[in-house]
Amino acid sequence: MVRLTLELIAKNSNLKPRKEETVAQCLKKLTHINFSDKNIDAIEDLSFCKNLSVLYLYDNRISEITNLNYATNLTHLYLQNNCISYIENLRSLKKLEKLYLGGNYIAVIEGLEGLEELRELHVESQKLPLGEKLLFDPRTLRSLAKSLSILNISNNNIDDIRDLEILENLNHLTAVDNQIIHIKDLEFLLNKLVKLCKMDLNGNPVCIKPKYRDRIILVSKSLGNFETMHHIVPVYYPQVGKPKLVFFSDSQRFLLNGNTSPESCQEDNTKIIEDMGNLSLKESETLLTKK
Repeated sequence: MVRLTLELIAKNSNLKPRKEETVAQCLKKLTHINFSDKNIDAIEDLSFCKNLSVLYLYDNRISEITNLNYATNLTHLYLQNNCISYIENLRSLKKLEKLYLGGNYIAVIEGLEGLEELRELHVESQKLPLGEKLLFDPRTLRSLAKSLSILNISNNNIDDIRDLEILENLNHLTAVDNQIIHIKDLEFLLNKLVKLCKMDLNGNPVCIKPKYRDRIILVSKSLGNFETMHHIVPVYYPQVGKPKLVFFSDSQRFLLNGNTSPESCQEDNTKIIEDMGNLSLKESETLLTKK
């Protein structure tokens, strides 16, 4: 067992006390601690580290979040890829801005009440029991309603994100590889999240719905960067009438528009979709090859 203790920090942080300065006084000056991938399985009392602002503990074996209530100056906390099942003992971290919890065993996003400075929350790829999905405690969502601007909930078997409507300042949502099916649910959410400018939903069943992108773009007045990895354009075979999907990279979209930047491309997005919708798959591929 490897526990994160003051002695371990002092030994591995290359502390060099000045003359007549104790190790405890040196620990009070520390602002960053990095013990990622060190087989840490528990956090001991680190109350001497009063000025700690950034703590890296990812890729360890930590099962419980403990002894962090002292860290009232903590702004960044990295706990991804551990063995954590519950979000707990964080409510005293009033200055926390970024929280990374991806790759754990968390089933419910809870215990974040009072963290009014939290701007980023990353909870992707939780190791959930078969058939279960990641859930959100309404109290936590209400607490984060005004502060949260970036949310990553990818790969969590989520089929409904309407509860996120309360996050009024959300501007970047990443929810790839989930089970979102209904376009109407997305339209409902986008009507509420008026500040959302970036959204990535790749890998969800909704992405293959007819007119999916058209409807999403039309309903959102703020969405400027939609599915940043691959842009889906519906292409129809005239003989059969069955929809096919062609994926355009960002560079290909810019070439099609004759533009050189994403900003200049955004105005013509809708026109590209309409024009390409009338081309066969073969014609589309030819056009891309020529360009």
